[in-house]
Amino acid sequence: MEKSLVKTPLRKLRRRGTKRSWRLKQKLKLTWKSIKIQVRSHLPGAFLSTKKRLTHVKSRNQEQELAQVARKICKISNDSTSSLAFLLQLPKYSATDFLDRGDLMTPAASPRENISKMWRELHGSKNWENILDPLHPWLRREITKYGEFVESVYDSLDFDPLSEFCGSCRYNRNKLFEELGLTRHGYKVTKYIYAMSHVDVPQWFLSSSLGATWSKDSNWMGFVAVSGDRESLRIGRRDIVVAWRGTVTPTEWFMDLRTSEEPFDCESEHGKRVVKVQSGFFSIYNSKSELARYNKESASEQTMEEVKRLVKFFKERGEEVSLTITGHSLGGALALMNAYEAARDVPELSGNVSVISFGAPRVGNLAFKERLNSLGVKVLRVVNKQDIVPKLPGIVFNKVLNKLNPITSKLNWVYRHVGTQLKLDVFSSPYVKRDSDLAGSHNLEVYLHVLDGFHRKKSGFRVNARRDVASVNKSTDMLLDHLRIPECWYQVAHKGLILNKQTGRWVKPVRAPEDIPSPLSTGPKPMYSS
Repeated sequence: MEKSLVKTPLRKLRRRGTKRSWRLKQKLKLTWKSIKIQVRSHLPGAFLSTKKRLTHVKSRNQEQELAQVARKICKISNDSTSSLAFLLQLPKYSATDFLDRGDLMTPAASPRENISKMWRELHGSKNWENILDPLHPWLRREITKYGEFVESVYDSLDFDPLSEFCGSCRYNRNKLFEELGLTRHGYKVTKYIYAMSHVDVPQWFLSSSLGATWSKDSNWMGFVAVSGDRESLRIGRRDIVVAWRGTVTPTEWFMDLRTSEEPFDCESEHGKRVVKVQSGFFSIYNSKSELARYNKESASEQTMEEVKRLVKFFKERGEEVSLTITGHSLGGALALMNAYEAARDVPELSGNVSVISFGAPRVGNLAFKERLNSLGVKVLRVVNKQDIVPKLPGIVFNKVLNKLNPITSKLNWVYRHVGTQLKLDVFSSPYVKRDSDLAGSHNLEVYLHVLDGFHRKKSGFRVNARRDVASVNKSTDMLLDHLRIPECWYQVAHKGLILNKQTGRWVKPVRAPEDIPSPLSTGPKPMYSS
């Protein structure tokens, strides 16, 4: 009887303590494990003693330790309204770090080493085994390089509906990298790629509201480029790059995404299964029309024609050639179909075709995945876990079926991801708002920022990350307010208007003749021609 009288209040006390601890954790929006990790990673000096106690804390006094950490941090911060989740993620930058100090500032890019002896492994010959966690610094820089190629397509796309050239590139291919500050990568653009669609895909394509001055049917989707002599020496081979952009309004396009499939390779059946891909992706990649100025050839035909030409040219010179196809969002889907065709139709590239995609959706069925694997295509998918697009098409349907594995593992009509995944967490960055709109997690610059800070899964944002943090807000509002970086700051100056100094009038500039898009039949002589 006496024991029961003693136990009863103890149970109540334990329950009350558990409830209080749970409520505190909920309020702080952090698990106990993440608190310990963040304290160890971000709080120096004054909190060393707290850190030591945290390593030995027991479940019975977790509440007390949580309260002590919260009181200490809030006392130092003098901000009782801030949550512990925010305080533990205090950034290493302040607004003063974004003032121009000339040569005294740290460069935004690390020096690039000679990777020629390791290029096959970095290109995926072993499916990036043992170099993703921790992430090899050479691989990080190479992935970032390809991501910046894709970003250059976004940055130079004319998406102003009041422009006569809406949907085209603002610059010609010989000026693209120079205008965007990417000449340091040592590549030359050899061809622009245009695409159209016969499928109703709202927000995927752009057209001018002023009529068809340029083209109402076609959009500039990317380019083919090749490494120069110096870069080829550094990376150990001649690298051909195909870069595909995604949608300009990534938060909207997937709402209209169809889930129907289209046969992609009618001549190939893998295990008696027809190779199929999502119909919208197929249409953009393969559509053409004799009536179109820029798509008398499909995006597929334009790309493959140039890739074959470049491979032949450099192979005749006895060079090792690789093909790296990169894309973001919709561009990642186009990259997979492009890689399929290149590996199938260009035997000289056998084993040297890789895809680096960012936030790419599922593309095809099981037969498509198996055929890509059998062709030797290596795919690295960089994915933010908060990004919804990689879960498409069929976000709900596919999720349910995946839980039924292995029953559904052989169903040919279920959309499949291909390749190796590098999973990132947007909120690992101490510079991103905790209440950010998750739509921003699909932004390519956000991807490159989080990639630059990634070292391994169980460690925080690396302290020696070099990429410019301000780039995150180029087309988002993701950065912490006290950094004072304007939201969506990347714009054409004065929204495209210029001041005529003679008349004092603001007018629309006239494009230089070389920057006016011209149909493929009258384009400039191709680079690297015999």
